Amino acid sequence: MRIFDGIEKAKGRLKRPILTIGNFDGVHKGHLALFEIVKGKARDLKCDSAVLTFDPHPLKVLAPEKAPELLLTKDEKVELILRAGIDAVICQEFDREFAKMGAREFVQKILVETLKISEIVVGYDYGFGRNREGTIDLLKELGSKSGFNVYVLQPVNMNGKLISSTAIRNFLKEGDVTSASLLLGRPYSLSGKVIKGKGRGKSILEIPTANLEVSDKLIPKKGVYATFTLVKGERYASVTNIGFNPTFENASFSIETHILDYYSDLLDQNITVEFHTRIRDEIKFENVSSLKNQILKDISIVRELFIARSC
Repeated sequence: MRIFDGIEKAKGRLKRPILTIGNFDGVHKGHLALFEIVKGKARDLKCDSAVLTFDPHPLKVLAPEKAPELLLTKDEKVELILRAGIDAVICQEFDREFAKMGAREFVQKILVETLKISEIVVGYDYGFGRNREGTIDLLKELGSKSGFNVYVLQPVNMNGKLISSTAIRNFLKEGDVTSASLLLGRPYSLSGKVIKGKGRGKSILEIPTANLEVSDKLIPKKGVYATFTLVKGERYASVTNIGFNPTFENASFSIETHILDYYSDLLDQNITVEFHTRIRDEIKFENVSSLKNQILKDISIVRELFIARSC
């Protein structure tokens, strides 16, 4: 497994690769289906399997106002692609200079001269080059002339619905983490450092919480979720609240997680929270006592939910 920081770094270091290209935000089941084809062809031809992806997302450079909230950080994306069994990941910086490259120039300079691909596997809606001027028909034409094959994967559906990063984002924005996880093939998660909060969980409610600091990722809809939290390689059932804690005045936005039956201090440690089920909306309670009683009910629901799933 190899990671190349840029296309030039990969030059001459791959064996006639079977390549796929894309943003692959989410590394969802549709992407995994694409990777399986890449790996299978690489095995048959005794070539390297490779993925070319970009950072930042092209829209963040070309049209920041249209750039989507991301499902994965760069490091998470690379790790998941490698975990899927791909031999090499090429992570190319996307800037305005790179965006100026025309479709024909991209094929000749990048695919043929630099990477020397033997085949490229792309999705049905693939476009490439300046302003996505390159079509699949053009890619096939240039491939025929330059000596590489083109394989096009048709849409991947689940229960009659297209698996896409956009669909997953929409589910998360609606709070439907269960449907999002089905399309991803794993629970949606947020990772980050535990930072100091207001201290209300432990001192006022007597229910300690870890306040997660997250940046550059889509955060699910406000509310309370049944989650699992990963701490130092161990996985614990937990309850996570996303929102503004409206019961308290002047509260700021936070992601707070109570880990069941966990008593150690997590301040400044890195944790990962996996989202499994949305329990309820965030509610403003009349007093702290009512809030505490509801949180205890949430904890009981989560405990019973995960016990039932383990049976």
